[in-house]
Amino acid sequence: MKFIRKSFLTAILAFSISASLMLPIFYLPATAAEKMPAVKPAIQGEFENQCVMGLAEGKRIKTDCSVNTVFEGKTYCFRTEDAKVEFSKDPKRNLERAKDHYAAGEVGQTGDDMGKYNVDDVKAWIDQHIQNESKKNNDIYFVYDSLTGEKLPLKYKNIDFMRTLHGYGFFPEAIFTANEDANKKYLIDFWVKPKNGKLELFDVRIYKSPRKDGANWTMVKRQPKPWWWIPASEHPGESEQKRSWEVMSAIEEHIVSSKAANTGLYKLTDDKTGKEVELEFIGVHQPVRKLKDSGQFFACTDFRKKGSKDEIYDIDFWLDESTGKIKVGTVRVHKVPEMRDGDIIQVPRYNHDPSKTELVP
Repeated sequence: MKFIRKSFLTAILAFSISASLMLPIFYLPATAAEKMPAVKPAIQGEFENQCVMGLAEGKRIKTDCSVNTVFEGKTYCFRTEDAKVEFSKDPKRNLERAKDHYAAGEVGQTGDDMGKYNVDDVKAWIDQHIQNESKKNNDIYFVYDSLTGEKLPLKYKNIDFMRTLHGYGFFPEAIFTANEDANKKYLIDFWVKPKNGKLELFDVRIYKSPRKDGANWTMVKRQPKPWWWIPASEHPGESEQKRSWEVMSAIEEHIVSSKAANTGLYKLTDDKTGKEVELEFIGVHQPVRKLKDSGQFFACTDFRKKGSKDEIYDIDFWLDESTGKIKVGTVRVHKVPEMRDGDIIQVPRYNHDPSKTELVP
C-alpha cells in the first residue's frame, strides 16, 4: 500500500513538472506598489550632474555621477574615467570653459525657443491675454503699481511696440488709459518668455505713467526703468563680464518665480529675528555693484511690507556664479522700517564700504 501511494505521488509530481515545461509562462503586470521608483543619483554634483569635461567641450551629457572628483571643495561628475583623466590635466581651465558653455546653453536654449515665434505671434498672444483678463472684470485690466502698492483699474487700447532680447524674452508694450479719465495714458510693459513649449507671462511693469502738466496729462518714465530697457541692442551677445542688466534679470526672475509660488508675495526670513516677512516687490536699485576682491555681484531692492504703504524694506541680493549661470545666492535684509519721532525711516543693519565695491556698467 505504501509502495502504491509513493508511486502515485511520484507520478503526479512528474506530470506537474513536465506540464509546466510545456505550458507558456504568463507574467502579470506589476502593480503600482511593485514598480521600482526612479532612483535618484547617490551623489549630487555641480552642473546638475552633467559631465564637466563634456561641458568644457560644449556638450551636455547627463551622468549618474558614479565617476566623479572633488576639486576646490566641490564635486564634479564625468561620463567615463577617460573624461576624468582629461579634466585633471588642466582642471581650472576646463572648469572655466565648462562654466561658460553651461551659462551660454541656458540663454541659448531660450533663444532657440524664441525662434519658434515671430513678433506677430507674441503680439497676438499678449493681446488675447489682456482681453481675456479684461472680460473677467467688466473690460478692466488691473495692473499692480509697485510705487503705491495699489491695483490700477485700466482700459486696454492697443499694443504699441515690442522689444526683444535674444535669450531673455519678448517685451511687448501696450497703451492703457485710466478707467475714470481717457486722457490719462499708461505704457505697460509685459515680460513674455517661451517655457515648456508655450509662451508664458513672467512680469508686468509700468514703464510710463500720467502726470498733470497744466491743463493736460503727459506720460513720464518711471524710475528706475525696467532692466530690459538697458541693453542698447536686441542681440546683446556674450561678454567676458556680466552686465548690470544681466544681474537685474537674474534677480527679477528669482523674485517673479518666488512670488508665483506664494500668491504674489515675496516671503523672506529675517536673518536677525528669524521671523518670516511677507513683502510686495517695488524695484531693483540702479546701479548694480560688485565686490572688488571677490568680484561677487549684488544689488539693493525695495520691498513694501504687506498691508502697509510706508514700511519699506531694503533687501540685498547677492549673486552666485559658481556654475557659470548667474543666479541669486544669498538674500539679506539691508535696511528695516522703524518708527522714529512719529515718522517711519529705514534703519541699516549693516553698511557697504564704497572703497571695496565698484559699479557694474
